[in-house]
Amino acid sequence: MDPKKTKDRPFYELPENVQASSRIIQDARSSLRTVVTKRPFTPRDEKRTLFPASTARNPESRPASAFSLNSRHFDGSDSRPVSGTKLSPLDHTPRAPTAAEIETAILAPKPPADPNRPLSRKGSRQKLYNATSVDGGGENVSSIRPRSGSTDGRLMHESSSPDREVPRRVSSGPKERTLPTEERGMADGKEAAPRVSSSMGVSSPPRTGGSHDGEQRVGSGSSRKSSSAGKTRSGSAGKRDSFDVGDDNLYTDKVAPVIDEMSALGKNRDNEKLGELAEDLYIVLDTNKKLTKSYKQRSSILKAIFKLLDVEEPRVMLKLARLILAFKVGGNNLLNVCKLVFKVSRNEKNDQEFLEGNVLDLLIETIRTTDHVASCEALIYCVGAIKFLTGNPTILRRLAKKECIETLAGLLHNIEKTNRDNGRVSDQFGHILVQLCAALRNLADVGSGRERFLQTGVIESLSHLLDAYPNDCDLVLYISRIFSKVTLHTDCCTVLANQHSCYKSFIHLLNRHVNKEDVVVRVCFVLGNITAKNDDARKRLFQEPNAMSTLLSVLKTFHNMESQKRSKSDNVTSNGRHTSSDGDGAINTVDDVLIKVVRVIANLSINDSVGPVIASHVECVQLLLSILDSKDIGSSEELILNTVATINNLSYYTTKTSAITAHQNTVAQVLLKLVMTDNMEAMLEASRVFGNLTRQRTVRDLLSKQKVDEIMITLLDSGNRELVFIACGVLINFMADEDKRPLLKKEGGIKKLTEVLRDFGREDWQLGSVVCKVLCNYSTKITSTNSCFGEAEAQDLIDVLVEYLDKETALEASLRDEVDEDLKDYLCETWEADFCPVASQLLKRIETYQSSFEPLEAPG
Repeated sequence: MDPKKTKDRPFYELPENVQASSRIIQDARSSLRTVVTKRPFTPRDEKRTLFPASTARNPESRPASAFSLNSRHFDGSDSRPVSGTKLSPLDHTPRAPTAAEIETAILAPKPPADPNRPLSRKGSRQKLYNATSVDGGGENVSSIRPRSGSTDGRLMHESSSPDREVPRRVSSGPKERTLPTEERGMADGKEAAPRVSSSMGVSSPPRTGGSHDGEQRVGSGSSRKSSSAGKTRSGSAGKRDSFDVGDDNLYTDKVAPVIDEMSALGKNRDNEKLGELAEDLYIVLDTNKKLTKSYKQRSSILKAIFKLLDVEEPRVMLKLARLILAFKVGGNNLLNVCKLVFKVSRNEKNDQEFLEGNVLDLLIETIRTTDHVASCEALIYCVGAIKFLTGNPTILRRLAKKECIETLAGLLHNIEKTNRDNGRVSDQFGHILVQLCAALRNLADVGSGRERFLQTGVIESLSHLLDAYPNDCDLVLYISRIFSKVTLHTDCCTVLANQHSCYKSFIHLLNRHVNKEDVVVRVCFVLGNITAKNDDARKRLFQEPNAMSTLLSVLKTFHNMESQKRSKSDNVTSNGRHTSSDGDGAINTVDDVLIKVVRVIANLSINDSVGPVIASHVECVQLLLSILDSKDIGSSEELILNTVATINNLSYYTTKTSAITAHQNTVAQVLLKLVMTDNMEAMLEASRVFGNLTRQRTVRDLLSKQKVDEIMITLLDSGNRELVFIACGVLINFMADEDKRPLLKKEGGIKKLTEVLRDFGREDWQLGSVVCKVLCNYSTKITSTNSCFGEAEAQDLIDVLVEYLDKETALEASLRDEVDEDLKDYLCETWEADFCPVASQLLKRIETYQSSFEPLEAPG
């Protein structure tokens, strides 16, 4: 190797097999960095409503947030336990029979089940036909022909005289004839129950399924009453409907008096007294374990409670609703009681009432046990009430302890499974999911919320919902709010990043909802979070079709939107800060979107395969420069800092196609205004970019004319270690040019660099290495140490280098107060690998050219 060429080559131009000093920008702690930003601001809802004020839902298809509700809306017939059997509706519309058809039906004899059996028997009583038995009991009511001689054609009922023969069942065989009641009782070895008088009227037709555990069956407009003696109606049914004397005594002695007293209060009732009685009633029933579907007095109690629901006092309403929920009603009553609770929960002044008793447990149990298909609307209001209540910090913590997250996660999984099984999504389920996700958004703030989300698979399911309901703006907004919270943590980011479909969903949402700031800002914030902590996520997102074009489209859309706002003087405040779309001058939502999108691009560019591609994207670089050129550091500090950080990442890649390199002078000119400000962060970010750009001679010449090299020397006194580090990196490149070296000595840079080495070297050997590299490049053509550095400066520098190159002396002070073993290893490694090689070379050069004689000038 030619010694002359070796001597004249700048320090950073080392052989290819040796790491060049210019690569300190790559190896430095801050060369390629992820960008940090604040979570999007979420204003507190002024009113508790079922859907957001900005909802795009059709008012005709969505459930109402406000409604009237009173006792008339509750159905007494639904208060009985249901059989669980659903009957299909008839396909035809029934019509009233004509008089001729009635007369024909009455006069015509019904053929027997057995064709060989004669139509009539000698001596038989009047023929009965179409005899039925309701619910398998002993109360048989038959339709018979008119007696001989009647001509009016009307249906009549046979009088129930004691000696009347009980008609046998239709189509029964000879051995299946029904015995008279007295005979049947004797045959069974039991006392016969009294025959029910026909004055009771015609019973309801038979129902599918029997009553539950002997409970009374209450019909609409008629009722089936048990006998006064409490005897059974039939053998097998009697065992199921056996009379419980204990139940009767409880109802008579404790329950009925309370109900009577509650009902006797009248319209002008004492609400305080009514609330106390409702509490007493609940305690009695709960203590005796009668708050079940099987309690035979359940229907009577519920009917009485329903009649009291015209009360307007929230405390009383909630206590009555508590009783109804505890009895596990269904159908229309479940819907209305959920509406009732929803109505009370809408006013945050009533929150304290939910902290009393166990109403929260009942709401969670209702969500857990209710069929989301059959009772979809009821769940909308029930989960909606939970959503409101999670806005109260005290209730929020209590709900979390009661496994509310697990319950909502179960409902979420069930809905997801139903949609998957049906092969389509249900809009009605979407109404539930909006309430559910809004509640989960609040529950995510609980201390254990994140861990429970991970344990129950909530994050994965929410990711699937984004793909299933991309058009539901409300649902998308709440899911993005949840993700913006949980992805602040690495474990949640990892789970979401592993959902490969989420990248496609996020890009699709940005395209579809590009004009919705609240959605876009959160989706971009989430993308920024997962790409900040996962290099694989960077590649997956960038490789998603149209990902980069979508991000740039969002960036361009909101940048143009900001330009249009700026052109309207009425939207600009006196300090130049633009008002937000929601009228809150403290929040610039357009700037916030730009910040989040720029951050995603900055994080993507860290990947060594993605970064060069983005750096070559001319439109991307032009948009970033346009943002810097149009913004002011005083009003848009975070946006400018993030944009400069993104340009810094892109400027690291010096490929032939780099748009940064192609526009390097323009970039340098735009950044100059930041170096001139008194904003330390702005100076630091701009200096980082200069550290990359000054690798080019044309940029160094441009910046030198603007006295940037002089500014970098001044920054050595800043006391900010990171800023000093970056300033040294820029000076390394400036010292490559011989014509720019004298400025370092002229501005006192030698002394400043020596002081930096003395002040920070023991704590930061990497910084000490950078200082030595500046001085090595500066002294490339040294002939005399004293003339190059100055006599006093040279001696101070020698003393520091000698001390720091002694391992025992240097590291003893570095490690004395350090207790972290990993950090001790790091300090030893950087001292040996980074500092010693450069410091040794510099010390050798200084000592080689140190002499008391000044060199003679060459003869002219």
